[in-house]
Amino acid sequence: MEITRITEAQPYDAPGHFGMACLRLQGKEATGAKSMWMALSHLLPGGRTSLKASDQEKLYFVVEGLVTISNGSDEAVLSPRDSCLIAPGEGRELRNDTTLPATILLVMQETSAS
Repeated sequence: MEITRITEAQPYDAPGHFGMACLRLQGKEATGAKSMWMALSHLLPGGRTSLKASDQEKLYFVVEGLVTISNGSDEAVLSPRDSCLIAPGEGRELRNDTTLPATILLVMQETSAS
């Protein structure tokens, strides 16, 4: 069993992320998880990601606030406890269009597991 306490989670820089603070919770350099990794991201008002597709499946879960998610053609506002699947090859853009911070949990397939 490998536990990551939120007080010990390490920040990381994610390319194409603006106005966001990202913390690695599981996988990658945080723990020995092999098939997936998990992160918690805080989006400041106006924070966003670029619209980009990847080969990995992604799951997003809104913990707090409102997050707009788009795949380039469809767009939805996710509220707390809403979740969204982004399929491999599907574009994704996250935005915080509000005046309050938002927090989102990401679970993503590890590159080596695809």
